[in-house]
Amino acid sequence: MKKKFFNAKIYRNDSATEFIVENGKITQIGTNLPICDNEVDLEGKLIMPPYVDPHLHLDYVYTGRNDGGNVKSGTLFEGIERWHHFKKTQGIGDAKNRALEGVREEASHGIQYIRTHIDVTDPDLTGLKAMLELREELKDKVTIQIVSFPQEGMYAYKNGYELVEEGLKLGADCVGGIPHFEWAREIGEKSVHSTVELAVKYNKMIDVHCDETDDVMSRFLELLNALVMIEGIGKKTTASHACSFGSADNAYANRMIGLFKKSKINFITPPTENAYLQGRMDNYPKRRGLNRVKELLEEGINICFAQDSINDPWYPLGNGNMMNVLDNGIHLTHLASYEEIEKSFDLITFNGAKTMMIDDYGLEVGKSANFIVLNESDEFEAIRKRVGVLASVRNGEYLFKRNKPSYDIPLSI
Repeated sequence: MKKKFFNAKIYRNDSATEFIVENGKITQIGTNLPICDNEVDLEGKLIMPPYVDPHLHLDYVYTGRNDGGNVKSGTLFEGIERWHHFKKTQGIGDAKNRALEGVREEASHGIQYIRTHIDVTDPDLTGLKAMLELREELKDKVTIQIVSFPQEGMYAYKNGYELVEEGLKLGADCVGGIPHFEWAREIGEKSVHSTVELAVKYNKMIDVHCDETDDVMSRFLELLNALVMIEGIGKKTTASHACSFGSADNAYANRMIGLFKKSKINFITPPTENAYLQGRMDNYPKRRGLNRVKELLEEGINICFAQDSINDPWYPLGNGNMMNVLDNGIHLTHLASYEEIEKSFDLITFNGAKTMMIDDYGLEVGKSANFIVLNESDEFEAIRKRVGVLASVRNGEYLFKRNKPSYDIPLSI
């Protein structure tokens, strides 16, 4: 059955106000399209592709209060130590149920695409097995990519390399790494080489927790970028966090930005988590702990925002609300001009889809009819008001629809 969605304000498309969907695909888009038996009035609301969360730890969600530890330093390394003890107590059912609740929470905020880093430094691969099951069960409602991620180090953890490789054999989509957590610089470099070698061997994407530290001498990003440029797989590669690059001197940073443009590597920044975790060793001024988002965007390098954590040992908050992530990111990275603000939706939509290499994305003829409806008709006003998602549509069918906010006692002034 044909279904026409009309009276829409379509993000990135000022010439169309309606589109027709058949068999879950967009078959026409424009104005004054043919009448259909089934028509949906979008009431002039802003329509955009679904939000994308390209960096999330679904095996960690809701463990923040239950790991038996109190936040002391608030650092990345404390979080890893707390997780080390908690994960020994989880089973597949527990991990799967928590991950499912995390997906539901994200989906309720309009997210339909998630890349999740699953810890494989566990001889039983508990979290990975749970996530593989969940990915299959939810594939019609949300697209999930899995990173085989060695949270406690590819080499610092016994048999970490073998466990990462086993994760790829079982079906993970990406190779992960955490070179700044290895016990020495040379071992961290070895892990970067191994990450790239595994990606080439198994034809997988790469997503590395890279230089998530304020240490300006942590420069594994330089090596990662060089290796993927040699292999010609920069478009398949992502450097997540890259906090130290935000603290690097400008001469070094400018040289590296030129190399990033050549390699076409992608970047992910979780604004809330890194602002929370980084700068802990600083007195004043305290660093924000974020990558050079504004500068990378200005140079045409792909970078996107992510949630990263939902109530876990690293970050007590987080709920998958990408509008909140975007709001924080705009402030923390000085994306403050009107033009920058209006375009910033790309940081939680198109840029994330590019990072995840999702081709079937966007409101275009031939693409799947996946989109969300925001409670505003203008990009700038939607961001200024931090509006919510009224509806999420997958393959032309509603995943959910909520009423616009109403008031029992209307404001009378």
